[in-house]
Amino acid sequence: MTKNVEARKKLKFAYFVLPHIGGTYTVYKSVRAGLATHDVEVRWLGVGPEALGAIKHAQWIDELCHGTIVGGDKKEDRAQAQSIIHHLEEEGYDGVFVNAACDRVHSNVIRYLDPRILRIMTVHTITIGTYAGAKVLRDHVHSTICVSPRIRDDLVKKYAFPCAHTHLIPNAINISPFVHQERQLTHKNRLNILFLGRILDTDKGVYWLPQIMDLLADCPVQLTIAGDGPDLVELRRRCLHLEDRIRFIGRVHPDQVPQVLSEHDVFIFPSRFEGLPLSLVEAMAAGCVPVASRIKGVTDFVVSEGKDGLLFDIGNVREAALCVRNLIDNPSQLITLSNAARKSAAGRFELANMAKSYLDVVQHVKDAPREINAPLSMEKWTYPAGLRPGLRTYLPNDIKKWIRLWRERLA
Repeated sequence: MTKNVEARKKLKFAYFVLPHIGGTYTVYKSVRAGLATHDVEVRWLGVGPEALGAIKHAQWIDELCHGTIVGGDKKEDRAQAQSIIHHLEEEGYDGVFVNAACDRVHSNVIRYLDPRILRIMTVHTITIGTYAGAKVLRDHVHSTICVSPRIRDDLVKKYAFPCAHTHLIPNAINISPFVHQERQLTHKNRLNILFLGRILDTDKGVYWLPQIMDLLADCPVQLTIAGDGPDLVELRRRCLHLEDRIRFIGRVHPDQVPQVLSEHDVFIFPSRFEGLPLSLVEAMAAGCVPVASRIKGVTDFVVSEGKDGLLFDIGNVREAALCVRNLIDNPSQLITLSNAARKSAAGRFELANMAKSYLDVVQHVKDAPREINAPLSMEKWTYPAGLRPGLRTYLPNDIKKWIRLWRERLA
């Protein structure tokens, strides 16, 4: 009897995500590790044939014990949703974590869950599409976690999310793998600049990188581009004229990120939009000075301008180049910013702080869950607006990028 009572004290949550190289899965692993120390088990949960195929790569072998795929033989969305519900009930899950605007089945099934299943939604980025998906689930979740002040402000002020149940919990990292000694220049005659992330211009602004380098043609700098993505071929083409002033090193395994960062002086970050960029936090933890686009409530929350990094207006390549040039001309400032960045990351974005905040939310949801909408009938399974493709889905990429640029500049 005592053994059964002890077993019931441990909570079990599903996290709707698949193993992949990217920020969302990194956050899941952080949440899993952090909550495990507080007797809360968090397991990833995927659904459908595509999910089953996605995890067959050898790199995910170690992750298979931390989650499962359900409905691997189900092609129809409603059948996949029923597989999720059946699994949650059969395995005795207490609750779920869902990411706003994740795959449609995972998002929509939230509206059909048994009332006893606790639901916590995390909103990871500031796009209109993500907010639309979050609004659909607003009255079907017990609590919402926002990874940056911008997201929380937007959801509360513009989308009527309840303030008492909408929490700011920044993404965090394990600080220990990053070098903590005083930083010096990595090369006595050259400034080494790094871009590390997904090679996608729509959100990461990677096509601005060669323009920034062109404006630094008379400076002793070398740019390393680390990562992979759909715009890699085009970015390589645009960088051909830079010759030995630029190098591409491909995708970097997460375990190698600290080493790569330690080999560079400046971390260039030209994104159009973000949520709470882990790569920026990791760069700071390694003492790689951030030169980042100014995204209100996001990068200006991570970076204190002039104290532990530098910011430039989104798309303003001249301002970005000037930031780098100033660091070249003032190496003592670069060292000062580097050391301040390390201290800031260690003090503000440590994994233990994030875990404690997540635990507080879990306990509050468990002890005093807010009233939410009654579950819908699976017989009436349908996707509402916000989980269906909208007009913006069909806009040309150049128009999307222009809209996002000016939306952020006017924010």
